[in-house]
Amino acid sequence: MSESDAVIDRVLTIPNVLSLVRLLLVPVFGWLILSEQDGWALLVLAVSGASDYLDGKLARSWGQVSRVGQLLDPTADRLYIVSTLIGLAIRGLIPWWLVALLVVRDAILTVTVPVLARYGYGPLPVHFLGKAATFSLLYSFPLLLLADLAPLGIGNVVRPLAWAFVGWGTVLYWWAAVLYLHQMMTIIKADRQRPS
Repeated sequence: MSESDAVIDRVLTIPNVLSLVRLLLVPVFGWLILSEQDGWALLVLAVSGASDYLDGKLARSWGQVSRVGQLLDPTADRLYIVSTLIGLAIRGLIPWWLVALLVVRDAILTVTVPVLARYGYGPLPVHFLGKAATFSLLYSFPLLLLADLAPLGIGNVVRPLAWAFVGWGTVLYWWAAVLYLHQMMTIIKADRQRPS
């Protein structure tokens, strides 16, 4: 493990502050999307997406990858996904079955945390497929809003692209979940086979 990959215990770091600000913007985004202030909602999503990229980049390059950051970052991602899904579903822009499909996946993985803790392990590290899925989903949501906002001609071009990202993101999201569950089962099996 390189020095820049080491996990630190510091809480007050610039990457953690960026993650916290992103987390605090979730209810603002939820209110904006429900009140159909799509321009502002798109701006909050853009700022959040930029800070998501920046906090990870800074944490790695400055050697400030922290345990707090490893919890804040995926928590903010999950909350953005859930709040966007619910907001878009309430407005009739996406079907409720899609909300259920993605929320059930997160609920299943949430159950893994106490199971792993019972064996002395923390949450599993984020897998590349999980990051790709989150990127695809978080990219699709602004496109869905843009398709709803844009004039008909532009909306007709943007909407299929948005739904393509929804499809890719959903498949990758579940694929990553299967990998996480397999990883958890491997850890538990190895732990049970270890001599007492």
